[in-house]
Amino acid sequence: MANRDMYHNISPVISLAPAARTANEAGAAVDLAGFYGALVVIATGTITDGTHTFVVEESADGTNWAPVDDKELLGTEPVVEASDSNKAFRIGYLGDKRYIRVAVSVSGASNGGVYSAVVLRGFPCHA
Repeated sequence: MANRDMYHNISPVISLAPAARTANEAGAAVDLAGFYGALVVIATGTITDGTHTFVVEESADGTNWAPVDDKELLGTEPVVEASDSNKAFRIGYLGDKRYIRVAVSVSGASNGGVYSAVVLRGFPCHA
């Protein structure tokens, strides 16, 4: 059933590796060359305390980063607190920059929270 084949139509890349965080962090750059779309998936484990605000950033050169304008996103970048333990969030990227990454700003955390961010590159030029 080729019409249900996602294996050949997506390519996952980790931007924020799974870890417990109590401080701000910018994730690794994800190169979108060869793909026409991207979906960010943020998965949380236990969030003990603090407020964890996620931002999708974009760059034309992989060096100079800026937050993606809300009109270039599908869905909303989450603000995660203790009540958001063990959840998954998704954000679609509609922009045209070559690189994206996920950054998180953390405030009021002593133990923090465990989470990761994966970028699913999709609609490959050559599947």
